[in-house]
Amino acid sequence: MSYVGRSDAERKQMLESLGLRDFDELLRDVPAEARLQRRLDLPGPLSEIEIRAELEALAARNDAAAGAVSFLGGGMYDHYIPAIVPRLMLRSEFITCYTPYQPEVSQGTLTVIFEFQSMIAELTGLDVAQASLYDGGSAVAEACLLARAHTDRDRVVVAGGLHPSYMDVLKTIVGAEHVTHVRAAGGVAPAAEIARELGPDVAAVVLAYPNFFGVVQDGLPELAAQAKAAGALTVACADPLGLALLTPPGQWGADICVGEGQPLGVPPSFGGPGFGFMAVRKELVRRLPGRLVGETADHDGRRGYVLTLQTREQHIRREKATSNICTNQGLLALGAAIYLAVLGKSGLREVANLCFQKAHYAAARAQQAAGLQLAYAQPFFREFVLELPLPAAEALRFGRSQGMLVGVDLGRVAQGWKNHLLVAVTEKRTRAEIDRWAECLAAAVRAPRPDGARAGTR
Repeated sequence: MSYVGRSDAERKQMLESLGLRDFDELLRDVPAEARLQRRLDLPGPLSEIEIRAELEALAARNDAAAGAVSFLGGGMYDHYIPAIVPRLMLRSEFITCYTPYQPEVSQGTLTVIFEFQSMIAELTGLDVAQASLYDGGSAVAEACLLARAHTDRDRVVVAGGLHPSYMDVLKTIVGAEHVTHVRAAGGVAPAAEIARELGPDVAAVVLAYPNFFGVVQDGLPELAAQAKAAGALTVACADPLGLALLTPPGQWGADICVGEGQPLGVPPSFGGPGFGFMAVRKELVRRLPGRLVGETADHDGRRGYVLTLQTREQHIRREKATSNICTNQGLLALGAAIYLAVLGKSGLREVANLCFQKAHYAAARAQQAAGLQLAYAQPFFREFVLELPLPAAEALRFGRSQGMLVGVDLGRVAQGWKNHLLVAVTEKRTRAEIDRWAECLAAAVRAPRPDGARAGTR
């Protein structure tokens, strides 16, 4: 086990070296209301064997540990990760490395970051990408901060369908008073309403691609052109796996592309961590947050890599910094680079196409088996929304009893969506699993309701 406790004698010695009588005195500067006011009712000491058994029993209570089949999405996805990805990224020279300040001893890490940047730039169709950001939500916020600094404007217009958690992060970092949210109608934000919001104070227009409901909105080139004409930048919040099939944002007019990189070889891990990515047009490169690795040559003319731009306050004067972000998700970006290198262009496209085909098969099976309809008629990639004749929370409970995680209850996002189920289908799901999922939903619809009625009756 990784934890080794300290004996009473060792704790006493440490306190004495600090000139303290006991542990409570160590906490004297912590406000009393912030301290635990009671002793925890914990069992006595256990042996390592007993502790391991206890922890394994707790872990077994998770649905994932019980082998539940997952159709969950909404930002975290159950994709297959080739064995080579964790095998390489968890090598000691990578997992223990620190910020590569000294290029002469950090060429391995710098090379990987450079490769990651190159892959993200190619995937997004933009000129340059940086090393990585915390996650998708903070990447959206950082893109909007960049746009505000570049345009010297304050307001951000967000098309409906951006991930709700990303909206919360954006409002927190940029300020809710500076964010205008054009609500989604029928799964997408009306283009005419977005255009009406394009005033002289707008710094950026944020477009999800695909959006939170899985919908791929049309007319994006026209929206990007309108934003440019109004002096605003276009920010695409994209699914990186979807970009293997969809037109890269740089080709339809986006100035910045950001997103959550978790689908690229990172496990869901019960909700995180993931990593954010960002790519921009060449003229915006000096406003990139985080760090950027560039290629150079040493004294003997050999190719090498260095930290080229570091526009964060840890490296330069605070007033010159583009962002106060002080780290990145380098290890996970490494995993993504390995994943992309292993699959290659054709492999990534094949995975994306499997997600697309299987999601559409699942939508058709839900209609055949349970009579369920799609909530939105627009094209979708890997996710879709079903409208249920019962609260989605009830369908989830029924599914869990059958070993099936049938989707995400959108009622947790907004009260008006309590009968809406967000379903994600990845390349891992088999035809048999999808058929069983559809039959599970059909059984949930037929099951008696608490009020004695059935979901399919009025």
